[in-house]
Formats: sequence, structure tokens, C-alpha cells
Amino acid sequence: MSSAQAKDEIRHRVWSLLEREGAVEGDPHGRIPAFEGAADAAALLASTDQWRTANAVKANPDRAQQPVRALALAASKATYMAVPRLALDQPFYLLNSLLPSYTPDEAATRDAAEAHSLLVGAEAMQRLDLVVSGSVAVNRDGARIGKGRGYADIEYGMLTQAGLIDDDTVIATTVHDLQILDEALPEEPHDFRVDLIVTPTRIIPCPRTRRPHGLHKDRLKPEQLAEIPLLDALMANTPEHTA
Repeated sequence: MSSAQAKDEIRHRVWSLLEREGAVEGDPHGRIPAFEGAADAAALLASTDQWRTANAVKANPDRAQQPVRALALAASKATYMAVPRLALDQPFYLLNSLLPSYTPDEAATRDAAEAHSLLVGAEAMQRLDLVVSGSVAVNRDGARIGKGRGYADIEYGMLTQAGLIDDDTVIATTVHDLQILDEALPEEPHDFRVDLIVTPTRIIPCPRTRRPHGLHKDRLKPEQLAEIPLLDALMANTPEHTA
């Protein structure tokens, strides 16, 4: 079984488990699960030193991490969210631009961001102290599996290449307890690990053993190259393999 097939098997197993246990809103298949207790997990993340010392936060645009985005805005942190599929020349939203016309809860929604938020490119962003990534499955070593489209990895590669994610940046994920697996997860060279897993009930620090840098040109799919305008310029300055 290939790594891609193994990841897909794990995704479907976790999606089905969450659905069976009633631990998710709606149908989780094909998505970062909107898990029950997401607000509790965000509040627990906000109790950590990693959160308190962070001035600039980037969180993924999925519903599960909406409470994280709202708390970051309420705490006056510079709060960024990726444009879906990174499909614009300026591929990030600066959610703070919606305040004070919107409350933090309102400004944290995708609808508000897509309608009214300021778009920025990497050159206009602050260095990120904390990155919160959505996951379908994680383990206690910090290995994670996303929903399978590869955009989180591309976004991570772009931001490391731009110097906005560095060795001091903390990478976290908020998930349901059922999404934490006691098994090795398949990984590829471009896959990053998280430093911190937060559920509605607990905080799990992970050993930092994997922090790749930059874009892996050989892993990019033709449809991704076509959809993401910035990739052509970035690829021109990227070696075939970036460690």
C-alpha cells in the first residue's frame, strides 16, 4: 500500500469513527472535521504559554478552528487565514481588518473574511509566532494527516520559504480526542509535524523531530500549479528538493 493509500484509509477510518460516535457536526468526510468541543479546545489552547506569548497567529479556514481565530482576534493578535486553495495573488486574509465593524466571532468566519477582509501577501505579513493547523488524524509524536488535498503543506512550504515560519514558530492543532491515534502515521518528505495537540480535554506537547523547509517542487500537482498564482515565482527560486 502506498503512503497516499495508507493516509486515505486512516482518514476514512477517523471520519467514520467521529460520525458513528456523534462527535462531529454534519458529514465529516472529505473535510477537516467540525468536531464537538472545538470552542473548548480553543479555550484550552488559549491557556498555554505558547498562546500568551504569540503576537501573530495564522489559523486554517476550517470551521473547527473558527473559535481559535475568534480568540486570537479578541486577544488583539495579528490573525491571518489562508485564502481557500491559495487561489489569489495575495493569498492570506488579515482578519483584524474586519474590526471593529465586526465582533471577533463574526470576523473569524469565512463568509466575513471572503466578503470584506484585507488581502495580503507574504511580504506584508508579520513573522508567525503560532500556526494552528486543522487535522483529520494526529499522533503523540506530532505526525498529522490532513484532508488530503495538499494545500496545508504548500502553504507551510511557502511560509517557511518566506521566513514567516521559522524554528521559533509553534505549530499546533486542535482536534477531538478521537482524532488522536496510537499508531505510526505515514509521512512524506514535505509533511510537517505539530508541536502541540489540544483537544477539548487536554494539552499534549509533542517532541519536535520534523520541521521541513520550503517547497518540494517534485510533489506539486499540475492542478495546484495552475490554481496558485504565486507558485511560479516561488518555484523559480526553489531547488528540486528542499530539506
